This record gives sequence, C-alpha cells and structure tokens, in this order.
Amino acid sequence: MDPNARAAAVAVQRDAQELEARAVDDPDPRVRAVAIAALVRTAPRRASVPVWRRAARDADARVRRRSAEVAPRLGRAGTCAVLVELLGDDDAWVAEAAAYAIGEHPRPSRSAITSVVRAATTHPDPLVREAAVAALGAQGDPATLPAVLAACGDKPAIRRRAVLALAAFEGDAVEARLQAALEDPDWQVRQAAEDLRAVSP
Repeated sequence: MDPNARAAAVAVQRDAQELEARAVDDPDPRVRAVAIAALVRTAPRRASVPVWRRAARDADARVRRRSAEVAPRLGRAGTCAVLVELLGDDDAWVAEAAAYAIGEHPRPSRSAITSVVRAATTHPDPLVREAAVAALGAQGDPATLPAVLAACGDKPAIRRRAVLALAAFEGDAVEARLQAALEDPDWQVRQAAEDLRAVSP
C-alpha cells in the first residue's frame, strides 16, 4: 500500500498495540509520525510515554518533530528531559517544536526552562529563538524576564514575539521596554506594543 494511504489508515487506528508497532517499526517515517501522534491521542499516558520516548529519538526528523508537537498531551514531568534533547536537535523544525512543547508543559523542569532561555538568546536559527521566546511568555517565570527583554532587540519577528511575551511579566523594566517598542521600526512590533498597552490596567 502507498505510504500516504497507510498513514491515513493509521491516523484513524484505535488499537494501541498496532499504533505502537507502527510508531516504532514501520519502514516509512510518515507512517511512524502519524502513528505516534495517534497513540498519544488515544492510548493511556502510562502506555504511550515509553513509545513516545523512542519516537522522539527516531532517525528521521519528521518523527522527532511530531513527537515534540504532541508532547504537551502527555503532561508528564519525565518528558522534559527528552524535550531538552530535542531542543538541541540539528533540525531547526524539531527544536522549534520542542520549544513550543516546553512552553505548553504544565510542569516544566528547571533544566527545561534554562534550556529555553539559552535557545531564546543564543540559538543560531531565528525560528527557534522566536519559539523559545514565545515559550518563556507562555510559562511566565519571572526569572526568565531578562531573556525576554534581550529578545526585544532581536530580528523583527522575534521582537514582535518578545513584546507579546511581556504580557506575562510586570515591573518598570517591562513598562520601559513596551514604551520603547512603540517606536520600533517594524509596524507589527509597534502594533503589538500598542495592543498590550491598551489592555494593561
């Protein structure tokens, strides 16, 4: 059967054992990626986490990326260590998905937050830096404010994301940065700052 057709069939599969086998052993990465997403969606967390860990270390970046994307559904502290690994992945799309997943995690570890701060400030790919800044805003940890403020001086897309992330923080430094963003050369950064100022008490 054509891999796309097999992937479509796996997407609606409900049998956990079949999904587990496809996620780990199927020869086509498209099928493995669909299978891990379906398994995480339908199987009990306790059963899906070990398979998810294997999928997150798959040789194909598409499978690793899909594993990162579905990680927030697991909601387990034990997933953070794997997400930190994926944040350092050579594939920027995998790292971007890992940053998003950490931002959505209900209880991220301290090492995960530290890794996201590092990605927001030093990662060579702007896509990853943008996702990392968004994750810091989603978590709103006061200790990460310096990284968000630093991102306000990055490329336009990252500055825009950083300004939006400032909504999770408060203080004089935040107000000063929002005021400066009102004069940003990029109109979308200015708009984001205006929108935040309009809704702030």
